Amino acid sequence: MLLGLAGCTASKKVPYIVDAQVIPQEVLSGVSTVSDPILTAGDLLNIEVTATDMQSVVPFNKGMYVTENGSIARVTTASTSYNNNLDVSTDYYLINQDGTIDFPLLGKLRAAGLTKLQLADEITDAIYPRFIKERPKVEVRLMNFRVVVTGAVKNPGVYQSHNERMNFFEAVAMAGDLDIKGDRENILLYRTNADGTREVHKLNIHDKNFLLSPYFALQQNDVIYVAPNKSLAGNAWQLSPAVQATLTYIGGLSSLASLVIGIINLTKD
Repeated sequence: MLLGLAGCTASKKVPYIVDAQVIPQEVLSGVSTVSDPILTAGDLLNIEVTATDMQSVVPFNKGMYVTENGSIARVTTASTSYNNNLDVSTDYYLINQDGTIDFPLLGKLRAAGLTKLQLADEITDAIYPRFIKERPKVEVRLMNFRVVVTGAVKNPGVYQSHNERMNFFEAVAMAGDLDIKGDRENILLYRTNADGTREVHKLNIHDKNFLLSPYFALQQNDVIYVAPNKSLAGNAWQLSPAVQATLTYIGGLSSLASLVIGIINLTKD
């Protein structure tokens, strides 16, 4: 009966965000979301500068040039592997450890700590009206938004987002969902900020209020670790060889003593 009660208690902790439907709609609507990721060192960017007169902005587009007949073409470059997860070409911009990118004609530009929109504005202001007469359109895309999911999940690994954002459950779904013995109330989120500082937060996805958490929306390079629950941790616990040998020896003595006592009782009868 005790085992049955313990099983019922454990099963109640398996579901996610229990009773989420009771959260008022106005509360859910008031939760802020990350609309634009903060760029950091190691990020890979695709930056395109366009204008009505495309020839005027060709010098500001890496790998683009004007042919002899006046048409615009791109340099064909070989792809290289980035972090064993993304095939990239040299047309992309890598944010250096000092937080800058090397931009054509403009030189080093600060990128770390900015949003994509802020970086686009900085590039626009640096180009116009100093180099061209028309205000250009600058589009910045983050090419390596990725998170790491590890611990008690079915498929631990590094997972990439193709729309520059990801929430917690999207990441878990990519990892094949939590293992049945993953502790829903003991999940750690490791985060490295744009200034290099690090944060560690404990998440409880059994609690419906997790939907309101600022950590429901992930940032690039977040690491999610799902701790095993007591059942899985207990299965992983092992005695040292010396203790195992001692218990085996004691068990043998107990069996021998039981046998001797049984023989004595039979003799008395």
